[in-house]
Amino acid sequence: MDALIAAFKNSCAGLSHALRTERAVRQEAFALAFAVPLAFVVSVGVWQFVALVSVVLLVMAVELLNTSIEKLCDHVTPQIHPTIKIVKDMGSAAVLCALLIAGLVWLAALAERLGFA
Repeated sequence: MDALIAAFKNSCAGLSHALRTERAVRQEAFALAFAVPLAFVVSVGVWQFVALVSVVLLVMAVELLNTSIEKLCDHVTPQIHPTIKIVKDMGSAAVLCALLIAGLVWLAALAERLGFA
């Protein structure tokens, strides 16, 4: 149980640091705070609510991973390096994919709510 508590504390510390230092993480936290109450209005059932909130959490999780990759790359070599740029760009592409997934889920839920689906 102590290991579980320590892991939770480490996760909270990482999230806290990211919220303090990373604009993109703050933006996604704001989106999450906005999405939860909006999901109550948009969703037509509990599973749709869970999906709407989950895709926003997915975007935040991918952004945290991307930020971690970028921080590690900058630690390994602070100079501009072509291979490091590719790694960072791939992390950014992962965030884009997560954003597209979230957008599709929200559009589908809105279409259903508005009677288009």
